[in-house]
Amino acid sequence: MNSYDAWAHPRLAAQVLRPRRDGHSEVALRVESLQGAQQVLRLEQAIHALPGVRGVSVDAPARRVRVVWDTQRTTLPSLLRAFASMRCAAQPLRSDSIDDTRTREAHDMLKRMLVAGMFAMQVMTFAFVIYIGVVDFVDFTTRGLFRWLSLMATLPVVFYSTNLFTAGALRELRERRLGINLPVALAVWLVFLASAVNTVRGSGEIYFDSVTMFVFLLLAGRYVELRARHRSGALGDAVIDSTPLLAERRRPDGTLETVPAIELLPGDCVHIAEGSTVPADGVLESARVQVDEALLTGESTPVTRQRGEPLAAGSVLLTGPAQLRVEQGGEATAVARIGALGARARLAREASLQRGDAELRRFVARVLMLTVVTAIGWLLVDPSKAFASAVAVLVIACPCAFALTAPAALTRALGVLAQRGVLVADSAALAALDRVDLAVLDKTGTLTVPHLDRQDIEVLREGDASPVLAMAAALARESSHPVAQAVAQAAAGLPLLRASDVLVTPGGGISGRIDGHEWRLGHAGFALRGMESRPDDRLWLADDTGALAAFRLREQPREDAQATLDALRAEGMDLAISSGDTATRVAAVARALGVDAWHAAQTPEGKLALLKQARERGCVTLAVGDGTNDVPVLAGADVSAALATGTEVAQAQADLLLLHGHLHGLVEARTIARQVQYVIAQGRRWSLGYNLCAVPFAALGLVPPWLAAIGMSLSSLAVVANAWRIGRQGDAEPALRA
Repeated sequence: MNSYDAWAHPRLAAQVLRPRRDGHSEVALRVESLQGAQQVLRLEQAIHALPGVRGVSVDAPARRVRVVWDTQRTTLPSLLRAFASMRCAAQPLRSDSIDDTRTREAHDMLKRMLVAGMFAMQVMTFAFVIYIGVVDFVDFTTRGLFRWLSLMATLPVVFYSTNLFTAGALRELRERRLGINLPVALAVWLVFLASAVNTVRGSGEIYFDSVTMFVFLLLAGRYVELRARHRSGALGDAVIDSTPLLAERRRPDGTLETVPAIELLPGDCVHIAEGSTVPADGVLESARVQVDEALLTGESTPVTRQRGEPLAAGSVLLTGPAQLRVEQGGEATAVARIGALGARARLAREASLQRGDAELRRFVARVLMLTVVTAIGWLLVDPSKAFASAVAVLVIACPCAFALTAPAALTRALGVLAQRGVLVADSAALAALDRVDLAVLDKTGTLTVPHLDRQDIEVLREGDASPVLAMAAALARESSHPVAQAVAQAAAGLPLLRASDVLVTPGGGISGRIDGHEWRLGHAGFALRGMESRPDDRLWLADDTGALAAFRLREQPREDAQATLDALRAEGMDLAISSGDTATRVAAVARALGVDAWHAAQTPEGKLALLKQARERGCVTLAVGDGTNDVPVLAGADVSAALATGTEVAQAQADLLLLHGHLHGLVEARTIARQVQYVIAQGRRWSLGYNLCAVPFAALGLVPPWLAAIGMSLSSLAVVANAWRIGRQGDAEPALRA
């Protein structure tokens, strides 16, 4: 890890400190080792005890700590040393990562809820005196006083706590759509205004207790849903924050300089100390190290990397030091792309939830119509009961539980899947995944993992296999294709060669210049360019004079491929393999995995045509791939999934990203998707059933508004609590049977 004293440099400190108007400074810190409430409490107490510290905020799920303090009394290096003394080493984050949006949202909701709760209790106390008057005499002056006191105590609830729903209702009216906020705002304001008028008149019923309790319980349900959504988003923050801010770059004279990690360029040589985090994607130039790649693979078991093998940003160096040759830095690293996909997933989910669905709009329209019909009916029969009955119907039939069902279920599902290594880029994919009946899978890199042994290299000119392999690896390192990565890994320990003017041709191979000479690595048609007729499945290294070597790669199914396909088959899903590889190799893999339908020598257009044919037959399709040539089929499928080890463009097209590189994430996603649909259907059945039972009593004037508010709010809380069943063991089976 870099010396703490480096943070005393003004230019470095300026990147992480955010000045505040009160003269203090604020910093966001990544603390990887936060575990348990006791450790968090001890850390807060220790940091609070430092001179000049004004506030400490710990977000344990995101592994973030924010500190507000006077830098004149405690320097940034001293603050970092204090964290280290608590065995919680802290990594400062860029000042632009100090995002107050989530905190402000939670604090605003909490304040509104607390105001509503505090004044609701006060209004209930005042109402108690009025209720006593029903069974015992209370003089009219006293009752009038407490009616006015109730009105005054209700004002903060209506004009502050309810503003969230009022603003939402006005926005829905401007957009000419029916949403959840409209009936809530109507109920609150109608009841409040009618009660206020009756208070001024000195006669008639008042429902201030119903209004305040209704708002408090509804805000409590929304606060629970909000906290669940924020907790789900914390995983994305943890991924984004994983790469360090500083790096030690080696100068041409061999000395080290501390630089911002975002300024690292391809070709830079970086020194990584033992226990530090890898700051950029690159190639290891040291002989041998052990790294923890749990962030990208989900596996806590240390991985051994040797010279020439890739290191990913965000990995932790367990043995060291090590030298890294940078290939990708800043926002181009794999972990940064995953973080960006996580952000895209959250934005897509929030946008889809804000738009609402047609079913909710119909529900709101029916509630409003039923309220109007109830009011008209009582005006014809007994006008004195029209208002109370209409309000009771409006409150008890308010579609809060109906509207909260989908957001609560999706929030829980996305959090559970993220913890299990499946990042959902489009929440709509979960609804389609439940209905998928055909999965079309790529072979190389998806179902199988290529492997190259040095004895499988045939050198066609004079010379040893090692120099030839080093040349092939120089080209292979420029591609993320699994075959190329297998060649690069086979060259571990050999001298590093650099390729320039590299061009990757999807479905063909890689071309580039090594020591001023142009070479091609790929299939026979690409590498040999018709100079020799050798139609086989080997990988060729050639130049303009002919072939230099042939590489026979062996394929083996991924460890979890068989179990994953068996599980998908057991759920009634048909399987097909569509690959650009030769028929012999595709058939062998299909046989080994028990897949009857397979298609070989497929171009991207051919794969897409197969998918379209399946969709014309009425199939709901799932496409799984990892390469650039899979992009059309990923974009054309109803649901698409890509492995995190695949190309960036494939990841960008995928609805699901399998972060751990394990196909079993598909089974996890399918199971969770079915549970989501079950919970949503269950919640909406409960909401409809509750309304069918309760609304007739409310319409007949048998349910007072305060009781309607309790029933509606409790049903909303029940829906949110029910969503937390998703992903819990023991609850999956009912969902699957439903």
